[in-house]
Amino acid sequence: MMEIIQTIWTALTTQNELLVKILYLPLGFIDAIVTMLLFTTLLDIKSTKKSKIIYVVSFSILGFLIRTFVLNPYSTFCNIFVMILSIKFILKASWPKTLFSEFIALIISSVLELFMLQLSSMAFHISYDFVMTIPIYRIIFTLSIYLCIFLLYLLVRSFKIHINLEIMDKKNKALFFLNALLGILAIGVQFYLIVFYSDKMPIGITIISIVSLIGFFFISIYNLLNTTKLATTSLSLAEAQLHNKTLIILHDNMRTFKHDFNNIVQGLGGYIETENLEGLKKYYSQLLKDCNRVNNLTALNPTLINNPAIYNILATKYHKADEIDVQITLEVLVDLNEFEKQVKIYEFTRILGILMDNAIEAASECDDKMIRVNFRNEQNRRRLVMVIENTYADKEVDVDRIFDKDFTTKSKKTNSGLGLWEVRQILKKNNNLNLFTTKNEEYFIQQLEIYY
Repeated sequence: MMEIIQTIWTALTTQNELLVKILYLPLGFIDAIVTMLLFTTLLDIKSTKKSKIIYVVSFSILGFLIRTFVLNPYSTFCNIFVMILSIKFILKASWPKTLFSEFIALIISSVLELFMLQLSSMAFHISYDFVMTIPIYRIIFTLSIYLCIFLLYLLVRSFKIHINLEIMDKKNKALFFLNALLGILAIGVQFYLIVFYSDKMPIGITIISIVSLIGFFFISIYNLLNTTKLATTSLSLAEAQLHNKTLIILHDNMRTFKHDFNNIVQGLGGYIETENLEGLKKYYSQLLKDCNRVNNLTALNPTLINNPAIYNILATKYHKADEIDVQITLEVLVDLNEFEKQVKIYEFTRILGILMDNAIEAASECDDKMIRVNFRNEQNRRRLVMVIENTYADKEVDVDRIFDKDFTTKSKKTNSGLGLWEVRQILKKNNNLNLFTTKNEEYFIQQLEIYY
């Protein structure tokens, strides 16, 4: 028994490249787990438990094979490439989140590894070669780095620190993509040079390199957060402008009603005194139409429509419809932020915008220009529902063909026919979305169902 223990201890405390390579596999599993916990929490990447397990297993095994059969420094860049593909296609993250996840994993691991190397060299006089080739040193060194990453993950989770990359526009996303890609390459190359030439480089140069890496990391984070804040502020400003426009129209309508109140009452009195019931009904229906318009403007309330993206779409479409005398009735019976939890808000607002545009155009061709929009939560069926109903003139419209590419009932000069086709492409990508299109004698109906 003692001989076995002595043999194991000898293998762990002497240079043994084969054992070090074998250790890559279990250590790789730990590496994949702790780094995944950190970047998925920090970037709020929503993935299933199954996809996370697949990511850890596949990335660990591929990383082990690359480290075993590919020489340095090419193995480092191969691992970077494999990690990017794994995050994108297994965890289903967006490209900005994928690249920033790789950036986070690389910069933190690089800084911690450089720090640990210098600490082991200065405090314990252990060289880089010993750390890399003696298994016991390699285990302690690597587990220390993973412990630091795990503690950082706990800190991020406890303080609920999240970086939102989804609200960046296309231009900022392109700049971020280029910046992250160049940053990953620069850090990878610099880390390789520092590590493999650490014995020939003065300690001052090494410290400057470490500080530069940390500085680059925090400056990038700071600039990213500022960009995110700017985008958020722009969205809030656009929302406030739409709300102010609504309030101005509402105020003008209330002033008009107040100014004309006596005339309205006298008009009602005239029909009552002459017992002209038909005239009174006509007068009342016209008055009710104006009252409903004011009520619908009141419904355009950011407190009620509490999701900024949905509010902007609804407010913009409402004012667009109002300019051509199309009346929209809104009914919101659910917290609209629930929609964002079940479907990408970008995709949902695209569907909402396309359906509203079609409804406005169809209703504008009718004598009775009416659109009814309803949001509700059917908890017994575990689904969120959005229903858009509009009056329409073309009673012969084919509800099966309208989703075909380039199919349109409009003039070909308008270059239309792609809106509903785009909606269908979004539906195909999301298993929890269904859109049912029906019609009756009065209304054309689009019912979007989001299952949770």
